[in-house]
Amino acid sequence: MTNFRRSERDPEVVALAALGFLAGEPERLVRFLALSGMTPQDLRERAGDPVLLAAVLDHLLADESLLFLCAEAEAMHPAEVAAARRRLPGGEGT
Repeated sequence: MTNFRRSERDPEVVALAALGFLAGEPERLVRFLALSGMTPQDLRERAGDPVLLAAVLDHLLADESLLFLCAEAEAMHPAEVAAARRRLPGGEGT
């Protein structure tokens, strides 16, 4: 059996969990949409786009309290969000 650490989760999976966290609270989602300039339709059409997923993680990483809330709600460490961001377009690891 292979021993996988949580930090090795697919970055898209981490970002989709973060997007689900934002979508679970209308105020959080509205703020993300306003800051990103996207519409709800844009979000629906691009939900699987790695560039959009990177933007979701950037949004969380820019707000430490939101990052910690998301990490707790999604049972992950905040560093996992940062690691996932590095592996998406525009990150240090791409």
